[in-house]
Formats: sequence, structure tokens, C-alpha cells
Amino acid sequence: MTQEPFRIILPDFESQVDQDEEWIYVEKNGRRLKLRLHDYGKLYKIPGLYEQIYYEKLKCNSHNVVCSLLGEALQETADDEDQLRVLDFGAGNGMVGEKVRDMGCDLLVGVDILPEAKEAAERDRPGVYDRYYVLNLADLEENIRARLEAYHFNTLVTVSALGFNDIPIKGFLNAFNLLEDGAWVAFNIRDRFLSDDDQSGYRQALESMIQNNFEIAKETPYCHRLSITGDELCYHAIVGRKTGDVDVESLVSQ
Repeated sequence: MTQEPFRIILPDFESQVDQDEEWIYVEKNGRRLKLRLHDYGKLYKIPGLYEQIYYEKLKCNSHNVVCSLLGEALQETADDEDQLRVLDFGAGNGMVGEKVRDMGCDLLVGVDILPEAKEAAERDRPGVYDRYYVLNLADLEENIRARLEAYHFNTLVTVSALGFNDIPIKGFLNAFNLLEDGAWVAFNIRDRFLSDDDQSGYRQALESMIQNNFEIAKETPYCHRLSITGDELCYHAIVGRKTGDVDVESLVSQ
């Protein structure tokens, strides 16, 4: 049965609030809820709500942009004939995983820190993932690391998850180190985390990776989505290949 849409009410902010502080009203059946957009656990619990807010109301396009860029890189290197063994990190409710599955892959494993994300993926997109783990990769135990390394991942996809304390740098670096050398890495990140004004540490970490552990194949700036006030939120989509493991503790302590 088709899910009846919610009424999404955007607040009238006098000035732009930061991306992770945005909130909206959701109204259905006479009930009105105030929800913060980055409170993903609450959004995932309500079938169809995440898609309606982010992809219909706010025009989010990152799952298409990042996966398309990865597909282009694979075609240009003839690696599209290889069987992808993909780690979808920050997998959420499976929208990115669904795109990856459509590209063709031998294995697709999702990882997210929220149990609500796994529940939503299994509810809304059953069968997309071969495995889905609820894990904090920033605090990775050795037995879990060994279990994940046994999948021999040759692709990492991380979409709309880096920055704003959603995924700390250490979690992303640990995910990177789970890959085999030569693996593809596809992700997106807000433009300000690449600027000289960045306070998150992502810019320094990525610069070090590019110099020593990661070779960019494709990169493009684009509009991730609209803000609550209608402004474009500018991101970069980046696809490249791992050339070696990173020193996680060194980069985190920078």
C-alpha cells in the first residue's frame, strides 16, 4: 500500500542556521512533530519520511552524483568488468546501497552506527544488502576488524555522512584501512571541510591521504541539497583509489 505523504512545514528562519541545526515540522493525521534534520534515528523510524524530506522537499541528489561518478571511473578504467565488493559506510536506510546494487556488485555490506538505520533498510529495501552491521567504526574492536577484513572489500562508498559529527575522522580512516590496496573509494563532503577555515580536521586528513595513500580519479563540485532557507549546500564528490593504509592515530591527532 502506498504510504500517504506527510505535510512538511519549513520554519521561517530570519537567518541561515548551520546544516546540522536545521529542523522542520512534520504533520500527519492532525499531529505535528518538530524534528531536527540530523536526528536520523527519529526520521528512519517513520516509513518514507526521510525520502520525502531530503529527496522530494530539499532536492538531495548526492546518491546519484557519487554513484554516477564512481560508475564513470569504473568504465574509464575497464574495472566495470570486475566484481565489486562494496562497503557502504554510513549506509542509512539503504538509498545509496540500492544505487550500488543496481550498478552490479558481488557483495554489498552496510555499516551504520544507528540500529534504526538497519531497521529502516531491512524494512524499506529488503535484500539490498548481503550483510548490515550496526557498528561504531571509530571504536573498532580487533575481532570486528578481522571479520570485516575477511570480506576483502575493493570498494568503499560513503555518501552524505562525513562531517557534522555524523562520522568522526577516525571512523572514516578505519573504514579506509579495511580496504585492499587498489580499492575504489567514493565519497562526498561539504566544501567548507576542504577549506582553510576547516576546524573539523577533515581537510588536513584528506590532504595527507592524497599525498600518501589515495589517488583521486574524479572530483566534481555540486549542489548536495537545498537548505531550509532555499540556499544551495555545496559539496564535492570524490572518487579515487587507495594506494596504502593510513596511520590513523597520527592523522587523528593532527
